[in-house]
Amino acid sequence: MHAVEADGNAKQSLHFLVVYALAVAGGAIGYIPFLTLLLPLQAAQKFGDSALSVLAYAAFAGAIAASVANIFFGWLSDMTKTRRPWIIAGMIISSTLLAIMPYATTTTALIALIVVWQLSLNMMLGPLSAWAGDCVPDAQKGFLGGLLAFAPAMGALSGTVITVQGFASAHERHLVIAVLVIVLVSPALFFIRPKPTPELLSDDAAQPLGDATFRRAKGDAVKMWVARLFVQIAEASLFAFLLLWFRSVEPGFGEHDVANIFTAVLGSAVLFAIIVGRWSDHTNRPILPLAVCALTGAAGLTIMAMASTLAAALFGYFTFGLASSIFLALHSSQTLRVLPSARHRGRDLGIFNLTNTMPSLVMPWLTLALVPLYGFKALFLLLAALAVVAFILLLTMSRSMDSDARG
Repeated sequence: MHAVEADGNAKQSLHFLVVYALAVAGGAIGYIPFLTLLLPLQAAQKFGDSALSVLAYAAFAGAIAASVANIFFGWLSDMTKTRRPWIIAGMIISSTLLAIMPYATTTTALIALIVVWQLSLNMMLGPLSAWAGDCVPDAQKGFLGGLLAFAPAMGALSGTVITVQGFASAHERHLVIAVLVIVLVSPALFFIRPKPTPELLSDDAAQPLGDATFRRAKGDAVKMWVARLFVQIAEASLFAFLLLWFRSVEPGFGEHDVANIFTAVLGSAVLFAIIVGRWSDHTNRPILPLAVCALTGAAGLTIMAMASTLAAALFGYFTFGLASSIFLALHSSQTLRVLPSARHRGRDLGIFNLTNTMPSLVMPWLTLALVPLYGFKALFLLLAALAVVAFILLLTMSRSMDSDARG
């Protein structure tokens, strides 16, 4: 939290919002290509038949470290009342560790390095997320959410680029990613300053526990947390097993086909998220788009459950993928509305980050237990039911929060 002047409700410039969104995209580039491409390739090359178990242990230990670190460093940035030093330190340390990751030649060394890397990465990501709550007013949170849809798209694109044949060696790929992170995150830290927003740093929401306003704020935060968790559970399940499901519908479906679908969904989500985010700002309806996206995602999952042809499967997944991508982007910014305390913004966002890590720890095992016995149809219907619950929770919020925003 930087020094501020009494400059009321000034909106941030488009320049700052774009530069901040690029910084968040840099954070996504810092882990998406590594975890989805570079780490599996490294494990396969160095550990052979043991690669799967190495990846499982690394994923579990890394997810635990990320969960703890995001809360801890968010809390530290709250206590120190500054975000930038933590972001800078996390950026430098995590990029350095990423660059030396290929030199880990034993299972113990690789897992230990991944744990430390996750700690430093979330030293950057936690305070970076909280920084938006310090300086982006409610009237721009929808548009900011739309811009944040660039993050997963650029993360996926970076993975595609660095794995082009002849572009870089295995060691150079890690270095390229590390450099990209620094290039994208640094401008927000060193070259541009947001307009002061002291009203966002005051803790007017922190009322006595018996106060009805505070109880409602806590209730809204819980609803937002649960709604994101349920949508993320569906995301985590499909992320790991999408190719297997497509092949159950169309045996000749390949890895490149899945990559093209991911690219199409993420690319389309950027445009739609910006449009929907701008609409939510102009109409003062911050929660309604989230509810609609959750319901649309449930519809997509239901179509997937019933699909017997490739065309139906593609339509169902594109519906779910587009809706869930827009949901997650807008949810990231609109969550800042419902946190009950500005003094604990970083810590509370770290708790929200558990919705990103918990599904990856639980859902692969649940899927493995469910699909062999009952098939993908049962899994998709279960996920659709969770998305409907998310819709109901958000709809109850929309009726009150959206009317408050308009009033």
